[in-house]
Amino acid sequence: MKSLGLILALALLGLAGLRPAVAQAPLIADLDDHLIAITTGFAGADVLLFGTTDGPGDVIVVVRGPTSDVDVLRKERVGGIWINRKGLSFQNVPAVYMLAASKPLEELLPEDQRSYYQMGIGNVRMVPVSPDDTDVKTFTEALVRAKQRNGLFSDLPARILFIGDRLFRVNLRVPSTVPTGTYLAEVYLVRDQKVVGAQTTPLVISKVGFGADIYDFAHRHSSSYGVIAVLVALFAGWMAHLAFRRR
Repeated sequence: MKSLGLILALALLGLAGLRPAVAQAPLIADLDDHLIAITTGFAGADVLLFGTTDGPGDVIVVVRGPTSDVDVLRKERVGGIWINRKGLSFQNVPAVYMLAASKPLEELLPEDQRSYYQMGIGNVRMVPVSPDDTDVKTFTEALVRAKQRNGLFSDLPARILFIGDRLFRVNLRVPSTVPTGTYLAEVYLVRDQKVVGAQTTPLVISKVGFGADIYDFAHRHSSSYGVIAVLVALFAGWMAHLAFRRR
């Protein structure tokens, strides 16, 4: 059913391209599914973004998640033990950052434009709090590496494919470690090293089912959840003890 819906959507987008240019937006884009449901055993998901343009051009897609404050700590060895010592806090850190483009970014836009639209990991504006000039770069790189290890920041842009001159599509891989929240997929149409059209579409990632009930209970009643977790752990340990005694 999803494939049939996509075919119909692409057909409608293709028909939209036959309308006079005056009545048509320069860029139309959408996702095949605006909701990703995280259930037990969630192993990630693929989201298809597709669309059409009013003529030849290139497309860049930036997907970013809800922002939050993140503390980055640096471990130091003290008395033979590694402990967290000096740290730096960052504001406006996106939970996820993904990028896709029809060509290498350097060929599509100059550096000042890529910086303005925050295209590329190096252009994501994560604001350090009370920074030490000698450490900002080190802590920023450590934060990016941690995000990349968890699959939350993409190292290389995904490739946007064109079908003819106007229809385009790209598969975006959502990692299993993705946090819940509302994400934004920003789609840009580029011509002659300038952004000539843009559209933003939301993507919601939410827990559903029994796992969602536990998640909500843990956040709404954290004290009770902690007590229950301890009791369950004690009960499990007691049952294991009985099993070994019988042997």
